[in-house]
Amino acid sequence: MKISEVLRVKGNILYTATPDQSVAQAIATMSERDIGSLVIMEQGQLTGMLTFREIIRHMHDSPDAFENTTIRKIMDDAPVSVSPNTEAEEVRRLMLEHHARYVPVMDGPVLMGVISFYDMARAMLEASKFENKMLKAYIRDWPGETEDDKD
Repeated sequence: MKISEVLRVKGNILYTATPDQSVAQAIATMSERDIGSLVIMEQGQLTGMLTFREIIRHMHDSPDAFENTTIRKIMDDAPVSVSPNTEAEEVRRLMLEHHARYVPVMDGPVLMGVISFYDMARAMLEASKFENKMLKAYIRDWPGETEDDKD
């Protein structure tokens, strides 16, 4: 399964912010939208990712500095990314290897979307259900014994 298929099923809603927005604004957006990440864009280019991981680290290090801290100071400025043609197995491996819960999908310089750990789990579950259904249909249609086979 290619990541382009996962994106197609997921849909194309994408939430972004700029690196110069405050962390407080990012938290408000993430809370209001019930999302775990923001894609950080500057001049039409992906410049980073902000997830709850970076926010929690910032809260631990500077609990009172939200209004005056910009996203740029805490974002992941080198997120692992994949292309739409990347196989799902490879994305799962990268997510585990890099402890990444959110991975941008890039088609060259163009951001196509973000795949989350949840999206991958859902896609794998749907693929397993489909495979299970096909196997059951195959077994159900298994050729039966003929009279000649009984002798």
